[in-house]
Amino acid sequence: MPRIAGVDIPANKRMVIALTYIYGIGKALSQKILKAVGIDEDIRAKDLHEDQLSNLASYIEKNYTTEGALRRQETQNIALLRSLGCYRGYRHKVGLPVRGQRTRTNARTRKGRKKTVAGRKIERA
Repeated sequence: MPRIAGVDIPANKRMVIALTYIYGIGKALSQKILKAVGIDEDIRAKDLHEDQLSNLASYIEKNYTTEGALRRQETQNIALLRSLGCYRGYRHKVGLPVRGQRTRTNARTRKGRKKTVAGRKIERA
């Protein structure tokens, strides 16, 4: 298994897919990186030469933020929003959807399981 950016890349997958195992690299960025380095998308990770592998790893390290540094950056950004006390920071803190989704129904991923509240009698006039 080749190792790029501290991640073991699956050896028997095509390079365009194998690079997506690195946090911060999706399929589109993977295609862009391979085109810039000059490696065919369809080549398997196990078929790469050492010089191609080192060239690819250095290109990714030099031009993109990935893995631990990216996770740390995202965490710091959320911490900044919380400390500022802005609306988005408050939503992160309380555990509600941040990007304007409705919460009357749905939003179960952010809110967690339903907490049933004891029913109150409805006064009829």
